[in-house]
Amino acid sequence: MTEKILILDFGSQFTQLIGRRVRELNVYCEIFPYNKVPVLDDSIKGVILSGSPFSVNDPNAPQIDLSAIKGKLPLLAVCYGAQYIAKHFGGAVNASSTREYGRAKISVKEKDSPIFRGIAEHSQVWMSHGDSIIRLPENAEVIASTEDVVNAAYHIKGEQTYAFQFHPEVFHSQFGPEMLSNFVIGICGCRGDWTAASFIDTTIADLRLKIGSDRVILGLSGGVDSTVAAVLLNKAIGSNLHCIFVDNGLLRKDEFTSVMASYKDMGLNVIGVDASEAFLGALAGVTDPEAKRKAIGKTFIDVFNAEAQKVENAKWLAQGTIYPDVIESVSVNGPSSKIKSHHNVGGLPERMHLSIVEPLRSLFKDEVRRVGRTLNIKNELISRHPFPGPSLGIRILGEVTIEKLNILREADAVYINSLREYPCDLQAAADRLQRADNLYDAIWQAGAILLPVKSVGVMGDERTYEYTIALRAVTSTDGMTADWVHLPYEFLAKVSNDIINKVKGVNRVVYDISSKPPATIEWE
Repeated sequence: MTEKILILDFGSQFTQLIGRRVRELNVYCEIFPYNKVPVLDDSIKGVILSGSPFSVNDPNAPQIDLSAIKGKLPLLAVCYGAQYIAKHFGGAVNASSTREYGRAKISVKEKDSPIFRGIAEHSQVWMSHGDSIIRLPENAEVIASTEDVVNAAYHIKGEQTYAFQFHPEVFHSQFGPEMLSNFVIGICGCRGDWTAASFIDTTIADLRLKIGSDRVILGLSGGVDSTVAAVLLNKAIGSNLHCIFVDNGLLRKDEFTSVMASYKDMGLNVIGVDASEAFLGALAGVTDPEAKRKAIGKTFIDVFNAEAQKVENAKWLAQGTIYPDVIESVSVNGPSSKIKSHHNVGGLPERMHLSIVEPLRSLFKDEVRRVGRTLNIKNELISRHPFPGPSLGIRILGEVTIEKLNILREADAVYINSLREYPCDLQAAADRLQRADNLYDAIWQAGAILLPVKSVGVMGDERTYEYTIALRAVTSTDGMTADWVHLPYEFLAKVSNDIINKVKGVNRVVYDISSKPPATIEWE
């Protein structure tokens, strides 16, 4: 039984970061909404309560019964969680006259506390709260304070219950990873042996047990997720895996041909299907982003189903679903409100009569890449940027047409090829870029977007009235949050010039400097 940490989500924008930090300790964890707590078993070694956009004094604030957790399992409460425990176990929380948002300095009061083992007496943390704990429960002790907040961290005596008013999971909390390690490894006693290799061994064994000698169909996209899922399944069931790669007519320049070529010599059964006309027909006249996603998704199912019918006695459909897909597609009262439809979450049409298998459902994107490298998958596939399931259909704002697709493909090709060729001489620490030889490999995701905006320009002695291309490049660890990349001015100037000179129909290029949140990575 894999040991795990249970994270209960009260709706904080940082909940997924808590999960990432725990996974970085080679400890498996799962995130559940506060109102959908799973059955507690011996695999759960500790529990973390997240922050929340609510005040604990709000009449609609999330409520949870902690009787089966508090005092029985190691418990770390963060921000809202800390205030919730204080209020509901004899303390008091009031709106503070001095709110704390952003950087703050804590002073450790109990240097021998296990949660602060190896932590400097004074360090920077990240605060994000308007309420303050003005009175602790009777059996609680202060273990850290800031200049403005006395009860910045506390411990319930006689229990392994700890609470932070600050967020140890965010980048700006100087010793946050060490504090989380003290809790997860030190206090909870987790072994820290959940690695890519152990995941592969366990997953292959589970797949063999679950699938047996059944046949499985998988929709390949050329992306990291579906590729890694395919290789795992191939190792588990061999030739009983049948892969289908659908050309939806919305792929990047030469992508269908190049991806099919890259799958050669991998031992996979792959069939390529050109369904461009069907997809473009379904998108004719459609302008709403969600309507486009649904039209693309429905057409994919129709095309895929027709091809899947050719595989006799198929029992399973495999999908490259990863953890952020699952989290973003869940909608409960408060946490994790639904942002957009995901193409690989939500089940199958009944007519397919196939069960779903999702070998990567528990992994974040960077963990998928780590598993792929451990499986010795080609770097050209593992290092590919994330690409949306609806493809260029949601990078063309408004109606999708052949003309617009041709313009965007050419502009995108200029941009992506330039990123691959340009040396990465940016400071990785400042921009949070991965270490790499070129900009493409240093960036999490990049792409061009065709805007439904034409503007006046001048080329030679002639007036032009043509489209605008927006360029996007972000850094991230899991796609849940993302920062825009400070690309060199010289690079942007060259790319802009190349696109305008080489791509007919474009006379203006802009660069998107929005982060997620409040924006999303894709424009639609």
